[in-house]
Amino acid sequence: MSTTEAPSRAALTGRELSQVDCQWRAANYLAAGQIYLMDNPLLREPLTPGHVKPRLLGHWGTSPGLTFVYAHLNRAIVAHDLDAIFVTGPGHGGPALLAHTWLEGSYPELTPDVTQDVAGMRTLFREFSFPGGVPSHVAPVVPGSIHEGGELGYSLAHAYGAAFDNPDLLVACVIGDGEAETGPLAASWHANKFLDPVHDGAVLPVLHLNGYKIANPTVLSRIPRDELDDLLRGYGYRPYHVEGSDPATMHQAMAATLDDVVAEIRDIQAAARSGAATGRPRWPVIVLRSPKGWTGPSEVDGVPVEGTWRAHQVPLPAVRENPDHLAALERWLRSYRPEELFDADGRPTPEVTALIPSGTRRMGASPHANGGALLRPLDLPDPRDHAPRVTEPGTSVHEPTRVLGRYLREVAERSAGRRNFRLFGPDETASNRLDAVYQATGKGWQAAIEPVDEHLSRDGRVLEVLSEHLCQGWLEGYLLTGRHGLFSCYEAFVHIVDSMVNQHIKWLRSSRDIPWRRPVASLNYLLTSHVWRQDHNGFSHQDPGFIDHVANKSSEVVRVYLPPDTNTLLTVADHCLRSRDYVNVIVAGKNDTPDWLDAEQAALHCARGAGIWEWASTHPGHEPDVVLACAGDAPTLEVLAAVTLLREHLPELAVRVVNVVDLMRLQPDTEHPHGMTDREFDALFTRDRPVIFAYHGYPWLIHRLAYRRANHAGLHVRGYKERGTTTTPFDMLVLNDMDRFQLVIDVIDRVPGLLRTAGTTRQAMADARTRHRRWIREHGEDLPEVREWRWTR
Repeated sequence: MSTTEAPSRAALTGRELSQVDCQWRAANYLAAGQIYLMDNPLLREPLTPGHVKPRLLGHWGTSPGLTFVYAHLNRAIVAHDLDAIFVTGPGHGGPALLAHTWLEGSYPELTPDVTQDVAGMRTLFREFSFPGGVPSHVAPVVPGSIHEGGELGYSLAHAYGAAFDNPDLLVACVIGDGEAETGPLAASWHANKFLDPVHDGAVLPVLHLNGYKIANPTVLSRIPRDELDDLLRGYGYRPYHVEGSDPATMHQAMAATLDDVVAEIRDIQAAARSGAATGRPRWPVIVLRSPKGWTGPSEVDGVPVEGTWRAHQVPLPAVRENPDHLAALERWLRSYRPEELFDADGRPTPEVTALIPSGTRRMGASPHANGGALLRPLDLPDPRDHAPRVTEPGTSVHEPTRVLGRYLREVAERSAGRRNFRLFGPDETASNRLDAVYQATGKGWQAAIEPVDEHLSRDGRVLEVLSEHLCQGWLEGYLLTGRHGLFSCYEAFVHIVDSMVNQHIKWLRSSRDIPWRRPVASLNYLLTSHVWRQDHNGFSHQDPGFIDHVANKSSEVVRVYLPPDTNTLLTVADHCLRSRDYVNVIVAGKNDTPDWLDAEQAALHCARGAGIWEWASTHPGHEPDVVLACAGDAPTLEVLAAVTLLREHLPELAVRVVNVVDLMRLQPDTEHPHGMTDREFDALFTRDRPVIFAYHGYPWLIHRLAYRRANHAGLHVRGYKERGTTTTPFDMLVLNDMDRFQLVIDVIDRVPGLLRTAGTTRQAMADARTRHRRWIREHGEDLPEVREWRWTR
């Protein structure tokens, strides 16, 4: 259609109009009841202060708009036989979705104590925002949800992630106009340039303009309508407007608009799937403009409420103390005429449920919103088939992520039929050496393609966009609807999604306590181009702190891996792609790295998570004088280089080398499922010998993980301490005192007696650091003895 106006025709018969209005009124009654009532759910007796919750928590303002959209989507699902899910963007929209899932029966089916009768309604009301109850936002406990509104900005990215490779699914996404002001949401509008109408489903954004945030007007509600239209058209959408406050008029307009939108979506998909259209389609978007707090109190204490910011949370805040507020609440609730909506037993009447879908067509019962129910294991190759052959430690070198790219290429090949695996990244797949995947699938792209472009493909399953927010949101939506994926990113810039991973970890942690939530594929990060090889880009690109951020989160969910070479990376990646309900962080280099372990040794070492490398230790079988520990590829290299120096200069010294690949092994077994018992820890690190630990990230984390151990006082950690610049790779290590020469100095300083006997060696190591600084400033590259160093037994 060329106009953005809502159709003027009457899409609903008189009976249908009554039915959709009854469903909407019932949902509004239930939403308001959840905020206010703990008893007398059907107002069978006059309302008293004792029926009202002592603490009024919840958000009414957005709820009637959400119930309106949900009711009309229900009607469209029935009318057009749609398979749809509902993504709730506005924060704290829980009352609306709990109301509708109770009406459709999906919530009572999954939560037996919330029965679909008066007793269950009382429980529904009482448990909302109540101690021991359910949150005020659309949390995992809400059937049909894949998106928690605890933080704004990610709904549309989640919606597109759910639609990728789901060709028959319609994802309706309501975007609050406050949420629309966030950066991630603004970037998410561009996701339509990546949605393939042949292999993907459809996303229907519904931009809900109710005018206000908590205390201020919203930007998009206050700009002229033609300017908003220009904005949405500029993003590549075709806007449809539904606006007003009269329920009957709005019902007809919304129904007619949804009929047109569904027809348009089906035409787009049919044309693309038949080959009749090959260009990028202009997908529809609905702009719904309705009053904030619609159908609630119009005025309270002499000031306007409905249609203002005052309706945002609890319109009547003093119901228990103020008789006028109590009377106004009763008038408000009775205005929905609950006696017409619920029978004597408290069940929804046939008029209410007439336009509610059945079975899995109910949005709260869609298996797409409980992705573990649809999840099928990936057909993964054997990592040994891609493993470099290692005859002796350190005699060969490979780029770990380049080898991993060949493994992922085979994963992409094997998953081509099911289309249940995708690789996500912010314009860095080739930079991160994973470009072998392009031999199996291209980069998804629906915009213009020029002759100079490489690997762009309408149906590609690699998604690259220069927004870490979008990559994360797409992957989360993809995983939560039952598929698998990997997010590769420069280590320093993954911090952009710190708050997003918070929410996903909380989602997974909460889901574990919900019996009907099925496990989903883990969210896998590959962080490369890491701190120790960002010497060329400089200080701004040097930050290993994402590990610290994640390590603070739920131990049931979080895993951190630091593979020291190519074969351990292959083993870890294979494990992570097979895992469920975790957030796995893998940190690995992309530059030439010595191969320390063959495939079998790597598998065994990764299974242990941490272990003694006897082949690298001196005087194996003897009690060590010192333990040199390492976690990460660069620290491992420096520790082994330090061992060769100690072997040369202090041949009688017994050195034990311990490598840690699973960082959470350092925690006690009482704090993390992967943690070591004290006996295991002491067997590796001893109870009383100095431990010099070279660690990939900030050293304080190792101390925090190991602070309860018997030998914590003997633990000395070297790592990144915010010393960075544009320099040589080895100078980065020197700047942060994690180089091989400093590690030898640390050994001399901490092994009893060595300061008296090894002063000459200590001086030689200090001199080497001085010589290094002079050399790089004169020659612009590292010392030959560093560049040409190779491990020898």
